Amino acid sequence: MLSIKKYAAIDIGSNAVRLLISNVIEEKGKPVRFKKNSLVRVPIRLGADVFIKQRISKENIKRMLDTMLAFKLLMQSHKVVKYKACATSAMRESKNGKAVVDEVLEHAGINIDIIGGEEEAAIIAATDLNKYIDPEKTYLYVDVGGGSTEFTVIHRGNQIISRSFKIGTVRLLNDMVIKETWHELQQWIEDNAKHYSKISVLGSGGNINKIFKISGKPLGKPLSYFYMTSYYNTLQTYSYEERITELDLNQDRADVIIPAMRIYLSAMKWSGSKNIYVPKIGLADGIIKSIYFDTVSSNTQ
Repeated sequence: MLSIKKYAAIDIGSNAVRLLISNVIEEKGKPVRFKKNSLVRVPIRLGADVFIKQRISKENIKRMLDTMLAFKLLMQSHKVVKYKACATSAMRESKNGKAVVDEVLEHAGINIDIIGGEEEAAIIAATDLNKYIDPEKTYLYVDVGGGSTEFTVIHRGNQIISRSFKIGTVRLLNDMVIKETWHELQQWIEDNAKHYSKISVLGSGGNINKIFKISGKPLGKPLSYFYMTSYYNTLQTYSYEERITELDLNQDRADVIIPAMRIYLSAMKWSGSKNIYVPKIGLADGIIKSIYFDTVSSNTQ
């Protein structure tokens, strides 16, 4: 007996808003499978408002309302049966975040949960990493966002500890991360990495996915610290405009990719990792699985 249902996850981040629609495939006698059906990304960049002015601007509220209505219609067209919308650091730090959530509910009929950093890390860690990792090894999972980065230590397939830090690409672009926060992150990584003889980094987020695609590496193969450092240095020789015109990066990727690489490289250096693996999963994937396994509240279409 085969059953296929569609679930959706809406990830409202500091740099972009995403709608992921996945097929949830149940077959008697076999483990449930999750297959990506559609992914839509809109670069609203709420963090550029919030981290500087502490409020979401009228222009971006309008864009949010339009985007959420479009997502609602797409979910209806796909016949999505369950969804969850999560907003992260930009929305939770905004003085008018709750008011925007109320407007979205009234305008588009979508319920948005503003989640904390630790809950975000837990949902991300809920993704099924076992098919991407060696169960005998130790990893530092690093999910870089616009407003925050979530870190999880995974040892022999078990999640040991997670923490969220207010270090993200949009914050770094606006020079809003103080030295003390970097020092605190370094201390946390070093303290948790010292218990293991060897550790590799798992990277997630749009920027590392793009870097991995550019590298031409086959899926499952890691990027070396040398490659990451070399590409980081290369990117900095190009202006923002040249990264768009000559390196063919989207305009909303061409600026944040450099601070993103700084975070990944710092994590690799402080953990002593020589490689970074890119499983291409993140918060939206975690939301889908959390809906299915009923570890988070969800909404029905």
